[in-house]
Formats: sequence, C-alpha cells, structure tokens
Amino acid sequence: MPKDHGSFPHRAKAALLLIDVINDFEFPDSDALLQQAIPMAKRIASLKRRARRHHIPAIYINDNFGQWKSDFRHIVEHCTNAKVCGAPVSKHLRPKKYDYFVLKPKHSGFYSTTLDVLLGYLRVDTLILTGVATNICVLFTANDAYMRDYSLHVPRDCVAANTADETSYALQQMSTLLKADTRQSDEINLVKLGEAPAKGTGIH
Repeated sequence: MPKDHGSFPHRAKAALLLIDVINDFEFPDSDALLQQAIPMAKRIASLKRRARRHHIPAIYINDNFGQWKSDFRHIVEHCTNAKVCGAPVSKHLRPKKYDYFVLKPKHSGFYSTTLDVLLGYLRVDTLILTGVATNICVLFTANDAYMRDYSLHVPRDCVAANTADETSYALQQMSTLLKADTRQSDEINLVKLGEAPAKGTGIH
C-alpha cells in the first residue's frame, strides 16, 4: 500500500480528467472543433469548481505535442497566449497549483503515461472524463479505463468533437459498450462520488 509523504497524495474516491483541454488548436480543420470546445470549456470549468468542493481532484491529461518534454507549464503558457487559436478554451481551464497533470504521447491517457500509478496512489475507482475530442482521445482513454475496471462518467455537455453527430455516436458507444454514465454534468451526484476520504487525507 502506498505511503503518504507530507500532504501528498490526496485520497479520493473519484477523479476528474480534463483531456487535451490545454490546447493551441493550431492544426488543420481545428475551427469546427474549437467552435464546439469553447462552450464546453465553460461547462467543464463549472464542473471542476463543484468537484473540488466535494474532494474530487482534477487531473489534466494533455498531449505532449510530440515534444517529449515534461514541461506542462510551458504548454500552459503557450496555449493561453492570446495569439493562438485555442486561447479561449485554455484560459477558461487554466490549471491551479493544486491540480495534477499527466503528459501523454498518444491518444489514450493511459498509454505510456504515469496515470495508472497516480490513480492507484489516490485510490480512485471512478473517473469523470471531459475534454476533446469525444471520438478520439476521450474515447481511447475511456476504453483503457474500462479495461482497468474503473466506473465511468462522461458528461455529454463536457466533451466535444468536430461535429455534434461525432460526439453523439462516441457517447453512444461509451454508454453501450463501456457502461459509461453520459448524463449532463449538472446531473452527476458529486456528493456521492466525492464522499469524504479518511480524516486527514482530503484535498488541502
């Protein structure tokens, strides 16, 4: 069983995953995705604030943009620059000092990353997946989470793809095949998911 070191790790029953939301959207055909992602970002920000009140930590799962450098601060600085297309999304979801982050080289948040280790350390058994794109990185991460026996929530108003049809199809797949709960974010029972951890082990 993992040992505590100082105030870390925080113990939690559930975790909120923010997938590729710190993103410059500087790639071909990104306009369609960005149009869907801007309203999504506002809803994720609201969900994140509510989750923290219920002791549910946020974990940013972010692409490394092929750079293979574990420098999340640099990625945040770049993606929140007003000159990049994705700034409206990234600014809404700028991480706080108490948030966690994991950089990924491929689509799934689990593939060749430390996410498994972090979730085990936190003792999480339920994941709330949000972010982009619904039918790619969110779906791939959900697949890998399901194979690891995590309970899944994928709030339909907190994910985005290039089109609403692509999001709808991916959500149907996750609901049917991965047993994911896809109700809207304001319908998720965060009180239940965020049941207080053992005394002295909550989020500080």
